[in-house]
Amino acid sequence: MDAKTPSRRRFLTQTAAVAGVAAGAGLVAKDMPAKAQGQVQSTHVFDELPRRGARYTIDHMTHYTPLQDYAGIITPAALHFMQQHSSELPEINADEHTLTIHGMVDRPLEFTMEDLKRLPSVARVHFVECHANSSPAIHDADDPNMGLPVQYIHGMASCSEWAGVPLSVLLKEAGVKSGGTWMVNEGGDPGKFSHTLPMQKAMDDCFVAYNQNGEPLRREQGYPIRLIVPGWEGPFNVKYLRHLKVVDQPYMTWNESMNHSVPRNDLGGKSRWYHYQWAVKSVITRPSAGLEVRRGYNQITGLAWSGAGRITKVEISADGGKNYREAKIQGPVHSKAHTRFTFDWDWNGQEAMIQSRATDETGDVQLSIAELSQHWAIPIGDWKKLDKPRAIHMTAIQPWKVNRDGSLRDAMFV
Repeated sequence: MDAKTPSRRRFLTQTAAVAGVAAGAGLVAKDMPAKAQGQVQSTHVFDELPRRGARYTIDHMTHYTPLQDYAGIITPAALHFMQQHSSELPEINADEHTLTIHGMVDRPLEFTMEDLKRLPSVARVHFVECHANSSPAIHDADDPNMGLPVQYIHGMASCSEWAGVPLSVLLKEAGVKSGGTWMVNEGGDPGKFSHTLPMQKAMDDCFVAYNQNGEPLRREQGYPIRLIVPGWEGPFNVKYLRHLKVVDQPYMTWNESMNHSVPRNDLGGKSRWYHYQWAVKSVITRPSAGLEVRRGYNQITGLAWSGAGRITKVEISADGGKNYREAKIQGPVHSKAHTRFTFDWDWNGQEAMIQSRATDETGDVQLSIAELSQHWAIPIGDWKKLDKPRAIHMTAIQPWKVNRDGSLRDAMFV
């Protein structure tokens, strides 16, 4: 950390506003080693890991977490989802990487990785979820490379234990000036992905992470450092973090204005530009579409989470929401993190519609697609059209249809 060198101070104080182009807000991991040649029978854990789904386009790389294939609440680093708004990952030398804090501060500062690791640290369990997770358009996907439906529909959400320096520690060290109410956070990737953040949230529970699940961040997770903004949409969690600029208003960065604005019928054609905290949400991960159940005992399991805090209750319905019964919540239950639930179900061999409904500590209850449609002023019939309305921040209850032969399918828009 160095704020004494005159040339550096001049550079910091004269740095222009942070630019915002494209890159990723979210998150998975490198392929695991293949089975060793000549090994007759292997029980190595890497050979047991499920396959993650993947989709690649000229300007996107997406990896989907196989939610149906692991237990507990911590997503293995090798399976954590990734949404990269480019066709390649940046190569960054951690020994040369620095984090700059400038703008409306008393002392513009530059931190090396060594500086950051010497400062007070925290380690907390939080989910990270892409703003486009569970979007209606994904329900119609027909790509075997993307995995099972629960994986490609809801698998752009994962949960890890992150460790790093509280953002409040860094900002207090720099000294935020009066009027510095927002921040523009920029990544060190070639596209300089940028996103704005209110100062109130920055000073609350955000931190600059350099570890995930006990190991250094992986390259696709923002190595060497990324921002963690607990409970808020994925784009806030800027990867490859390089610059933090304190400003007096929100900046309309490229990705915020071009990719993340959502047209609203109830606003007369206008769009909602800023999206923050995730509402309460849950999904049954097993059994789910593409899997099968047998007559008799089955354990229903899944994940629930909320950007507002802890999950306090999860309910299960086997008749499409007509009746609900409370599920068991497994501990520990962390704030703004995935929570595992289970439910004992005796299937009689008849058609059924299973779904989960979560409640968080604020009393917020997960909405059905019909209830969400009313809030968003979207006619319920529009969801069933081939060209479905855009729906960033989709939190509606997910129903899975159980057929008499034991197979399951996605029933969200039936």
